[in-house]
Amino acid sequence: MSVNQAQMTYNRLEILRLMYLSREGDRREGVLHRQSKGWFQVAGMGHEPLGVIGQLLEPGDYVFPYYRDRALVLSRGVTNWDLARAYFAKRNTSSGGRQMPGHYSSRKHNIWSVPTPTGSNALPACGAAWAMQLHNRPNIAVATVGDAAARQGEFYEAVSFAVERQLPMILIVEDNLYGISTNTERFNPFKLGIFADQIGLMQVDARHPDRVYEAASIAIQRARSGGGPTIMVCELDRLCSHTSSDDHRVYRPQHEIDQMMQRDPIVVMANELIASGELTEEQWAAEKEEINRQVDADYQRAEAEADPVASELMDHLMAGPPQPVSPPIEGGRKWRMVDAVNAVFKQGLKDDRRYVFFGEDIEDPKGGVFRLTADLSDTFPDRVFNAPLAEATICGVAAGMASYGMRPVFELQFIDFVGPAWNQIGQNLATLRWRTFGEWQCPAVIYAPYGAYLPGGSLWHSQANESLFAHIPGLRVVVPSTPEDAAGLMWTAMHADDPTIFLIPKHLFRLQMDCPVDVPPVGFGQARIRRAGDDVTLVTWGNCIEQALAAAQAVEDEAEVEVIDLRSIMPWDRATIVQSLEKTGRLVVVQEDGESCSVGQMVISSLVGDDETFSLFVSAPQLVAKPDVHIGYNPIYEYAALPDTARVIAAIRRTLES
Repeated sequence: MSVNQAQMTYNRLEILRLMYLSREGDRREGVLHRQSKGWFQVAGMGHEPLGVIGQLLEPGDYVFPYYRDRALVLSRGVTNWDLARAYFAKRNTSSGGRQMPGHYSSRKHNIWSVPTPTGSNALPACGAAWAMQLHNRPNIAVATVGDAAARQGEFYEAVSFAVERQLPMILIVEDNLYGISTNTERFNPFKLGIFADQIGLMQVDARHPDRVYEAASIAIQRARSGGGPTIMVCELDRLCSHTSSDDHRVYRPQHEIDQMMQRDPIVVMANELIASGELTEEQWAAEKEEINRQVDADYQRAEAEADPVASELMDHLMAGPPQPVSPPIEGGRKWRMVDAVNAVFKQGLKDDRRYVFFGEDIEDPKGGVFRLTADLSDTFPDRVFNAPLAEATICGVAAGMASYGMRPVFELQFIDFVGPAWNQIGQNLATLRWRTFGEWQCPAVIYAPYGAYLPGGSLWHSQANESLFAHIPGLRVVVPSTPEDAAGLMWTAMHADDPTIFLIPKHLFRLQMDCPVDVPPVGFGQARIRRAGDDVTLVTWGNCIEQALAAAQAVEDEAEVEVIDLRSIMPWDRATIVQSLEKTGRLVVVQEDGESCSVGQMVISSLVGDDETFSLFVSAPQLVAKPDVHIGYNPIYEYAALPDTARVIAAIRRTLES
């Protein structure tokens, strides 16, 4: 790329200072680590020229960086003092000491928290860029990844979604030829010719800020003017080892290291400015000395800062739950669950323009494979959209859009298809608030049809897997079993400030059920007593409510069974179960999910592992669950696996034997 330096409108001396400040911070951390002061370090040596991009960004722009972007982060307004405290994992930092050094974050400067899984910031960047586009804001999102991360499937999904929607964003691939110790020449998709020029692809020798500035100016102007995304593949040198746990001399030839050191961007630019008369050697020496003193003072002061305190471990895992209010459905009539949820969706879209719906086949005339979103896109075409067949895109875009301030309500067509989205759910949606000490939040609802008892679903349309989600801190997980509870829980989830996994039992979707005249609000962690009794406590949720009620009816001449619909899996209502146990002393838990490592086992172990509640039992608690096996296509297999009324009755009778 030819460079016309007359077109360079940035302050070159200022950028040189910034680059050196970034380098000296990296160097100082390396020294501290070798002194056993700190546990880990990741440096951005050689990547400093990208800091010039900060000169082109506006306050409303968002940056989704990765861990070599120290200079870029400094250029956005984060201070070396901030980074020094982060190195020592001090309490008063962007993560409260919860993130590793190099995992930058600043809500004030719109710098999204860096996740360690490489490339997993690209889809959230798409979410923020899409929100900007939907609001007609003149801002852009910039996401950076290493060249090795360009082989992640989520990177391809991000590129596809950005091009599809012509999003105002830039994807920067920082190509330093290495993924830890692996040379990426034969893996790099841009060198393999996988990407075409029509996507807005720029190859940049990014070892000099002039070339970065020129290329980024074009890409940013293109994004701001509605021209769509650009991929900037920036060739850089990693002048250091991958991290403090690595030694690149083990796998890099010495002549290669020597060659890249000769093109150190800081040395090259300083020599240019000295040669042009813009800087003298004496001035440069004085500038470096001043920065050295500043960095030294920052790290000495940071080392003495207060550490995190153990008592705050659970802080900012979630915000407080919203105060539940009655859902907007008419009481005193019959409802189907699918219609009740649809009515809540419509009211939410009518009330608040922050709600956006996104999922496979959810637009009209299809309205979703189960009609959960029927008539939504016809009525609200600007906020209800079909998604590509890409679950990671759905959940990753939700994370970025929610971070931006929207309220995504996104559908996975079946919960069985969640696999490709696990990274975004577990690593971003669930962790963002905690890993930023409450600075960022993700008010998203991910809902999906769930469960079996509907023959013909086979392995991948019949899963009850709530325990997988319940295991991830930072997620709320709910499973309703009536139309009014589905409406109430959805209305609560749509007003929460944290992510909710909303599982809707398919078998119960279209059953007509009477709803009370006054439809009650439903909060998180609130179970519901579906049948009162004094002899046995039976806890269940979702599809298995049918087997539980049928079994209780069948044994009513032998025992009064109290049936508790848990409704909320995480958090769960321990108090209501304990109150029931105080009467009955007997417990049966019925679940559709597999037995091992399950919610039912959690409930039982929590109660028998506590001295006070253990003393309530007069017989051993029973768990009725699907064995650890998959659901087969032939209904014979399906019903052989699932809990049935006979098994529940047998479990009730076992508790009565003592």
